[in-house]
Amino acid sequence: MLANVVWSDLSPLIWFALKFAQSLTFVLALALLVAALVLADRKIWAAVQMRRGPNVVGAFGLLQTIADALKFFFKEIVVPAGSDKFLFILAPVLGLIMAFMAWAVVPVAPGWVISDINIGVLYVLAISSLGVYGIIIGGWASNSKYPFMGALRSAAQMVSYEVSIGFIILTVIFLTGSMNLTEIVDAQAGGLFNWHMFFLDFKNPINLVLFPIMFYMGVLFFISALAETNRPPFDLPEAESELVAGYQVEYSSTPFLMFFFAEYVNIMLLSGMMTILFLGGWHAPIDIGVQFIPPFLWFFLKTAFLFFMFAMVKAIVPRYRYDQLMRLGWKVFLPTSLAAVVIVSSWVVFFGDKV
Repeated sequence: MLANVVWSDLSPLIWFALKFAQSLTFVLALALLVAALVLADRKIWAAVQMRRGPNVVGAFGLLQTIADALKFFFKEIVVPAGSDKFLFILAPVLGLIMAFMAWAVVPVAPGWVISDINIGVLYVLAISSLGVYGIIIGGWASNSKYPFMGALRSAAQMVSYEVSIGFIILTVIFLTGSMNLTEIVDAQAGGLFNWHMFFLDFKNPINLVLFPIMFYMGVLFFISALAETNRPPFDLPEAESELVAGYQVEYSSTPFLMFFFAEYVNIMLLSGMMTILFLGGWHAPIDIGVQFIPPFLWFFLKTAFLFFMFAMVKAIVPRYRYDQLMRLGWKVFLPTSLAAVVIVSSWVVFFGDKV
């Protein structure tokens, strides 16, 4: 990414063209990563079930996701006769746009970010909150009871766990004193024990009290991310045993593909956010003063590992009942994350000079 001085010297038209090209490149890279992650998800699930998974289209099945996408593109778009046709088509477009917009402030390496703003955390929370509108509108516009029930479930679920995610992120903001995602990553430089999830400052033993709290916050963030993205065992908005396919049951062809695509982009986003907030971002686990592996590759490896954990949870954990899901969010995650906010903020006030 060009330096700020260079950007400021450009004419508005050239600045817009370069920013547009930068954004388009980023979107295309995300699209290719989604294709790879969908294949990886299916392969991991197959391996857990002791079967092969996709292995016909292309070498080792590598082109299976592309073939599936082309199949969706060429299918007929079926719009139910009783639906609100404009909102029916708008819903998946809105969901996909919001999923991509959230990535605008996510840094994948030093300087590798579209917009390095000081309220990056607030921006991601705001845009990800707006993403639920795509699901709600899609469920309501379908004019069918199963999609509508799935949309209501999704709204309640995402709002419930966004509250916990907000409190969890507050603990990180208190420790770093910034909502800029790049500064949050830089605050974790120096190796594994400087990462927020494994915060072990042996030079100042008083700081060791933060380790169990921040480790627990990292675990809570991961579980909340599963619920936020409607992933198993929290895929209640699209539970096929109860709601056929939930909010997207009336969708086919490209609109369905948009919902599917947006879900995986959001999974990547929350995996990347956990990497930034708790796992040191692009910093290596061992600081030897020289980086043999490029920073963006460290970020990718950590994000890929978290996606692997998402896939393993999908393969081995049974689905929750809806009352269990809501009880977990409101009676376990909310009180404990709120208590962590109180403890960490008090710690920063009294011992902030030693953190």
